[in-house]
Amino acid sequence: MVHRWSFMDIRDIQRRKYLLRPVGIEIFTSDGLGCLLVFHKTERETVFESVCNLRQEFVQGRWTGRTSSKTLLQNLRRLWQQGEISNLQYLMHLNTLAGRNYNDFTQYPIFPWVLRDYSSDQLDLSRPEVFRDLSKPMGAQDEARAAEYRKRFDNWLEPDPEHPTPPFHYATHYSSAAAVMFYLIRLEPFTSAHVHLQGGKFDHADRIFASVRESWDSASQLSLSDVKELIPEFYYLPDFLLNENRLDLGVRQKRSTRLDCVELPPWAHGSSDEFVRKMRQALESEYVSSHLHEWIDLIFGYRQRGPAAVEALNVFHHLTYEGAVDVDAIKDPVERMSTIAQILNFGQTPTQLFSKPHPRR
Repeated sequence: MVHRWSFMDIRDIQRRKYLLRPVGIEIFTSDGLGCLLVFHKTERETVFESVCNLRQEFVQGRWTGRTSSKTLLQNLRRLWQQGEISNLQYLMHLNTLAGRNYNDFTQYPIFPWVLRDYSSDQLDLSRPEVFRDLSKPMGAQDEARAAEYRKRFDNWLEPDPEHPTPPFHYATHYSSAAAVMFYLIRLEPFTSAHVHLQGGKFDHADRIFASVRESWDSASQLSLSDVKELIPEFYYLPDFLLNENRLDLGVRQKRSTRLDCVELPPWAHGSSDEFVRKMRQALESEYVSSHLHEWIDLIFGYRQRGPAAVEALNVFHHLTYEGAVDVDAIKDPVERMSTIAQILNFGQTPTQLFSKPHPRR
């Protein structure tokens, strides 16, 4: 299949990573579509510059594809600090500049859990205690669980001296293709992707996204193998919470009930529209606006790597970080395929955008 675009229809072009390698570009068109293209690493820059130069010949004036990421980032940060763009808009821009995109499940946009109250009948956003601590990663929300992760890091024993692995806090990641399919299983193409991942059938019902409260409890406190953050759809798309395709997702052993739509917090009053409305209201609240920079430091900023990450309990497996390994340099085909599989399935940390603490709004 061949797709053709007019240069007049290209709205933007951005460099992208694939398998943590600088080999991709993403083209955005004026009709809202996007296409992720992957090249050999020696070809990517040639293609990118050629498209940019040809596009400039057709359309005069400013084009984001030719604006440096540093300048664009500074402008966006200023607009956000001044309140000229919303928290959701700013986070989407940061995700894009950090290489996250909707066309690659392994690098899907990352959004934070901002609430911790999923059991009250009414949600009072004037109370700070209903919000998650945005200065801590999901693995540090509960002190007892955080102590386990800290012990793992401090008492690290090298499992394979021939292929040493630096110590890490978490054996799972806050964003992965499996996590995206977990949340969006009720919508295509994620339904089909999930079934393919599971070998042609749905996973066991007890492991499928069933309840917002249960997912928060798992990611924040109960499970040592779950530190998932959210995806943008929690703040704008009610449809993913509904089983409108009438999928047979199985019966949950815990309650002996057939899995259908996602169970919502009591304060949503059974409405997915109301749930998303209040989640968006929480995201744009004064509390989150005042603390969002702390979460940005963890995901996109100076606490993503190095001593600051260790102190923040925010270190993941080294293969999740950009520049940690060059897949093309691995000669052993078995080791190469194993490394690729781990990068694809484990999770990928976004490109670091800030090396200093992010300013408060």
